[in-house]
Order: sequence, then C-alpha cells, then structure tokens
Amino acid sequence: MGSNSSRIGDLPKNEYLKKLSGTEPVSENDPFWNQLLSFSFPAPTKGHVNICVENNPRTGNLGALIKVFLSRTKELKLSAECQNHIFIWQTHNALFIICCLLKVFISEMSEEELQLHFIYEEKSPGSYSSDSEDLLEELLCCLMQLITDIPLLDITYEISVEAISTMVVFLSCQLFHKEVLRQSISHKYLMQGPCLPYTSKLVKTLLYNFIRQEKPPPPGAHVFSQQSDGGGLLYGLASGVATGLWTVFTLGGVGSKAATRPELSSPLANQSLLLLLVLANLTDAPDAPNPYRQAIMSFKNTQDSSPFPSSIPHAFQINFNSLYTALCEQQTSDQATLLLYTLLHQNSNIRTYMLARTDMENLVLPILEILYHVEERNSHHVYMALIILLILTEDDGFNRSIHEVILKNITWYSERVLTEISLGSLLILVVIRTIQYNMTRTRDKYLHTNCLAALANMSAQFRSLHQYAAQRIISLFSLLSKKHNKVLEQATQSLRGSLSSNDVPLPDYAQDLNVIEEVIRMMLEIINSCLTNSLHHNPNLVYALLYKRDLFEQFRTHPSFQDIMQNIDLVITFFSSRLLQAGAELSVERVLEIIKQGVVALPKDRLKKFPELKFKYVEEEQPEEFFIPYVWSLVYNSAVGLYWNPQDIQLFTMDAD
Repeated sequence: MGSNSSRIGDLPKNEYLKKLSGTEPVSENDPFWNQLLSFSFPAPTKGHVNICVENNPRTGNLGALIKVFLSRTKELKLSAECQNHIFIWQTHNALFIICCLLKVFISEMSEEELQLHFIYEEKSPGSYSSDSEDLLEELLCCLMQLITDIPLLDITYEISVEAISTMVVFLSCQLFHKEVLRQSISHKYLMQGPCLPYTSKLVKTLLYNFIRQEKPPPPGAHVFSQQSDGGGLLYGLASGVATGLWTVFTLGGVGSKAATRPELSSPLANQSLLLLLVLANLTDAPDAPNPYRQAIMSFKNTQDSSPFPSSIPHAFQINFNSLYTALCEQQTSDQATLLLYTLLHQNSNIRTYMLARTDMENLVLPILEILYHVEERNSHHVYMALIILLILTEDDGFNRSIHEVILKNITWYSERVLTEISLGSLLILVVIRTIQYNMTRTRDKYLHTNCLAALANMSAQFRSLHQYAAQRIISLFSLLSKKHNKVLEQATQSLRGSLSSNDVPLPDYAQDLNVIEEVIRMMLEIINSCLTNSLHHNPNLVYALLYKRDLFEQFRTHPSFQDIMQNIDLVITFFSSRLLQAGAELSVERVLEIIKQGVVALPKDRLKKFPELKFKYVEEEQPEEFFIPYVWSLVYNSAVGLYWNPQDIQLFTMDAD
C-alpha cells in the first residue's frame, strides 16, 4: 500500500499506514493521501474483519479521508471522459478503505458512536477547537451521485460496484439488531434532505444495472494491476497495522472453510439488485412513506405517454420489454424472484404489462422449475415463486391463455416424458407435485393453502387438460382420501383407548381431521368448478373421474361434502350409464369418444351453480418482519466482497462456515 510497498510482506513497516493509524491528525490537504491511495493489491474475495477503533475519534483521520474522497468525486466524471486511470484508481482506493472501515465500525458500535467518526475537524497546530461538520449525509449524497451520474466504462466499473457496496454497508446496521429497525440515522438521511431528490434516479439506475447485466472488464482493461502473491487491502492491513486506528485485527477465511458462493457474471447487476431490495424494504418514516418503495410502485413503461398524476412522487419511466427479458433470464436467484414478486405485487403498470404478454411461458417456466426442484431450494424462494403464480392466476386472461401455449419436450420434468403439453397442464402438474411434497415432508399449511388457491383460481378456465394432468388431480384426491381414512381410524382407536385409560393424553386427531377435510373440500370444489364451467373442454378429466369413481363413494353422504358432491356424483352417474350402454371391453379412444358425445347430451341446467372460486393474495400484517430478514440474508449470502462475521449477526441465525 502506497508507492513504497510492492509486497504484502512489506506492509508492517509501511510509514503511511503508521501515520494513518497514529495519534496525529492528518489534514485533507496533506500529500500523504496521494501516497496512501497508490496501492495496487486487488480487492479481497474472502475473509472477515474484527476491528477495535482507538485513535480515530481524536484524530478525525477517517473524516479527512472522506473529505479527500468527496473532493475527488467532483472531478470523477471528467476523469472518466479523459481516461484518467490513475485518478479513478486512487479515488476507488479511498472509497474502498472507507467502506472497509465503515463495515467494521457499524458491526461494533451504536449509531451514535458511529457518528463520532464522521465528525471532521480541521486541526491546526496550537488550536484546541474549530468548526466541525457531519460528513455522513454528504457522503451518502455523493455515493448516490456517483452511482447515477458517472458513465459506466471499463475504468469506472469497479468504483461503481464499490459505491453501491458502500451504500449497502451504510444500511447494514440492521444485521446487528434482532428486531426490525424502524428508525436509524442512515434511514433518515436517505428519506429526506439532500438525498431525497435522487430517489427515482437511483432506483432507475439500479434497475438498468440489473437489466443490462454488464460483466466486469477483462483483466487488461482493469485499473488495478493484479499481484502474483494474491491477498488484498484487508490482508495488507492485517499485516501492517498492530496499534493505533486499528488495535485488534483478526482475519478469517485464509486457510479456513469459506462459504461456497456461485461465480457471478455481473457483480454490478448483483450488487445493484441487492441494494434495490434493501431500499425497497426500508420501513416507513414516522412522518413519510418510504420514497424508494413509492418509486418502485409507480414507474411506467417508456412507451407510455400518459402524464404522471401530480400525486405520485419519484415517478420515472423504464423500458418494460428489457426489464421483462431480464426477469425471465435471471430467475435462478432468490433476489431476482423477490424482485419479480415485488414488481408484480406493488406496481400495477408492470402487472398489467406482463399479463398482456403473448410469451408468458418465458416467465412462467422458470418459476415452475423453481417449484419443481423444491428439494434444492430454500423455503423463502419456494414461497416467492408460489405467490407469483397465485398473483398471476388472479387474472382470467392468464388462466385462459396458458392452455393455448403448447410446449414440447420439458427436459427438467423427470417423472414422465412430456413430449407435448400445454403450459396450463404443466402448471397444474408442478403445483400438485409441490402439494404432495409438502404433505410428505414439510407439512406447511401456508404452502398448501397457496397451492390450492392457485389451482382454484385456474379451475373454471381449465382447457384441454393433458391426460397426465387429469390423472394427477384425481391421484392427489386419492392421496388425501387415504390420509383422511388413516387419521379417522387413528382417532377412533384413540377414543377406544381413552375409555380404558384416563391418564394418557390423547393426540389432537380432531384438528388433523379438520385440516385434511378442509383440503379435501377444496379439491372437490376445484373439480366441481371445472365440471361446471368447462366440462366440454376436459374429456380427460371426466375419464380420470370415471376410472377412479369408487374414491368418491364415501364422500357422497358425508355432511361436510354432500353439497359439493352433487355435481360430481351427477357427472359420474351420467357417463357411467352411457358407458354401460356401450358395452364392455371398450378402448381408451372409444371411452373418450363416448364422453365427448355425452357432454353435448348432458343438460347443463342439471349442474348446480356454486359461487366462483377466486382467491386473492393478501400480504400479511407487518410484512417487514418477513421481508427484511429475508433481504438481509440474501445480502449476507450473495453480496460481492462483503463478508461479515457470522457470530456478529443478530437479525437471523447464521452458522459459521
């Protein structure tokens, strides 16, 4: 670090580090800063730091460093245009040091103590006091300007990533609190004052960074020369500083097991998406709503020429086609799925646009693949994918159109070879598979409810169901029927046992029975809805019903199902009679032909009408209690170059690797 250090091994003797961490203040105008910032070690990729700060509140050297950075950013745009590699390189190094220090300060002290490190006082010999200023707000505004205004070039790529990372670090105080933070200094600065006018521009820039998925420049275009002995600035500090500004320094990750993180094709896109999600999920201020959430809720398509209502603040326009394409391509990550959920749920312009697309399979297929590989996904990712489907199925147009999209050779669906199937039938298959997985593994009632709600929303629009999809609907009912009989038998035996022993506590079979009967009724309502509204479109479902008609016998007289069984019983009786008249030893093709003929002959007025099945996704009260820990877990696991000590994290439980 500094022009006199070419190897990490030389850093313990580095005079610039000693001066920075010493007891004497360094003026922002001191030539020292140019020397300090001329290091060429690459940024670290592994490790975590514990730092105890001693001298900085007295020297104000962090404040001086921030002043140096702020003065340099005023010339950054011109430096980019002039290809001034050295100036941009040194400015990046200044921000990198600030970010490293800030990350550790936030993890180790309160916000009030942190503010002391952002008080800059110009010290002069023989003086005891002078004017001071709080640099935190100024630094935040500067970062927002840097992210939104500096053109993205090979030489500015790293400093753009670093600026976004530093903003994430500014907000990371949430990681070190068990409860959701509803007020903080950084939140206040971001939601009012000089930072507020940058809201829409920042959200728009972060979205475009996600859309473009810009890859980092090749090594030859990098402004930092790579060193053969590896390491990085943090490694250098670990070797070079023993006392002073940093008095205790522990580095992990070298020679220890590091968390496995996938290689990212675009660190800028990843970091931008994480910051966007963090900003969108900040809690509202006591006197004002979250402006970043407002921006996400209200932006429009660039092709929409209608004026924004004056009541909508922080509005902007963005290319919806590009955004849609990026969302379709990036659904393998939790954060991209969470962004899709956020936009669908909160921005009606996006929702309307997506539902009008004629290539919805590009969006739906990645979501179905997430659900299909439920065993490999975390529960939050599965929930988000499922809720996205539920939101989509609230629209009748979507429910009709998915049965018109024909897919060929779905390679990831391994239970059965599907050479040709509609998107609607595939969706049904995957949702039913998710229900069955949940019944045997997780037994999560919330997941069950949302799966069944999505099927119920679709049921009136079922069209030309694939024979395998029709079979799976009836197979799921069969599984539920068996489970119902098993629990009923257990409850009966338990009741008999209680007559002979009053001391043994009984399992709550009544509750289990109620839950199963709720699910069975829901399945019967889904089947009934299809028969009532689209019987003539679904001969395969009628065939599957007839093939397994004995399953429904026990529910005909059950008081919980009698009403909903009327139509199902009528259809089974009607078509069974026609098959009986046709004789024995009928082929599958002949049975389907009889069913298609019978559909025309069945009087529609004989089918009892029930209220339409419609379920709407409603976010739970205090959604921040779920989303804020979820977002920060994504930051913890996915952010590039930001590593926190797992033992320090309080917002959620992390196992140290």
